[in-house]
Amino acid sequence: MNKNNSLTVGLFTREYPPHVYGGGGVHVEHLVRHLRHHHTDVDVHCLGQPRPDATAHPINVATGQPVLDVLTANAGMAAAVSHVDLVHSHTWYTNLAGHWASLLHDVPHVMTAHSLEPLRPWKAEQLGGGYELSRWAEHTAITSADAVIAVSLAMRDDILKHYPSVQPERIHVISNGVDTTQYYPDPATDALTRHGIDPEQPYVLFVGRITRQKGLPHLLRAARRTRSGAHFVIVADAPDTPQAATEIETLAAGQPHVHLIRATLPVHELRQLLTHATVFCCPSVYEPLGIVNLEAMACATAVVATAVGGIPEAVHDGVTGTLVPSTGPATDTEHHLAEAIDQLITNPALASALGHAGRDRVTQHFTWDTVATQTADLYAALAPPGHGVGETGSSSEEAERGAWEERRGST
Repeated sequence: MNKNNSLTVGLFTREYPPHVYGGGGVHVEHLVRHLRHHHTDVDVHCLGQPRPDATAHPINVATGQPVLDVLTANAGMAAAVSHVDLVHSHTWYTNLAGHWASLLHDVPHVMTAHSLEPLRPWKAEQLGGGYELSRWAEHTAITSADAVIAVSLAMRDDILKHYPSVQPERIHVISNGVDTTQYYPDPATDALTRHGIDPEQPYVLFVGRITRQKGLPHLLRAARRTRSGAHFVIVADAPDTPQAATEIETLAAGQPHVHLIRATLPVHELRQLLTHATVFCCPSVYEPLGIVNLEAMACATAVVATAVGGIPEAVHDGVTGTLVPSTGPATDTEHHLAEAIDQLITNPALASALGHAGRDRVTQHFTWDTVATQTADLYAALAPPGHGVGETGSSSEEAERGAWEERRGST
């Protein structure tokens, strides 16, 4: 426990700045920053190369099996946190580190579920037999963690469905957030010029990884169906497999109204692209919440998205954007995407109204300060007896001890 009498938390993550490529990494980056503002001592352990303000555990490709190398790094993480009061793991890449550290050091383990491995079967294309190991790692951790954070109500339902042995009272819904000081309406256009985008031409924007989860092939097929003359700007990188990248490049080829940017862009460039887009499109086939939707809304841009997972909890149909059904054949989804896009491209006043409503919504309901406060409160509730709970709450040692013993006895 640190000198300020607050908890010391060992936080495990694959991604950490400056190497962030997905929503889980964005979540961790902002959560850590705001937790530290809430007087929580966070000791970050990440996979890969050295980072500022974090202990890095390299993934040495020695076995020829990347998943085994990740799990080996997990063992190093678990060994390095004998001084903490609680551990918090993010994604299957570090869930076993949290589980092992909990057993080794007798401290509570909080696990945030950013997605569930059983709902991402396409990962077998990337990991081969390692996908079964990733499922085992997640199952082991989620069924034994003292608390599981779900980033949406839909994610909570998925956890209960796919891991029925997890007691409902151990699942806590704490949504993702967005930094509205980084994402806001930006009138500058130099990033558009740099990437060859005409700011006077209405366009639809996609930002995301090249993975089956994000549904980008559906959007590129929907682009062929649109009649409004909209242009499509696709910012996509980090393909799961070379085949996935080839598929996207092939679908984009021959469509002169599709502008493909194969890169991960810095925030100031993304902010401009989001601001000047008439529509942001999220065609995901699986999405626990979708931070990128919040980023688009923060830039006052209307969202067209599939009604999957936690997306409807962020994007309100007819208020901040348009939701399209994702059930039935893929061609139906593509047809609905094209119709929704055409409606907003041909009615820019409606698109603008939805975008401004989105900005209002995220500033009221999706702040990282709220996420950090709720997370710190959960840490405090799990605090072992005799440990301070910081500024977010307090309880008598006797009550703490009773709750702690009951919780640990039921695992």
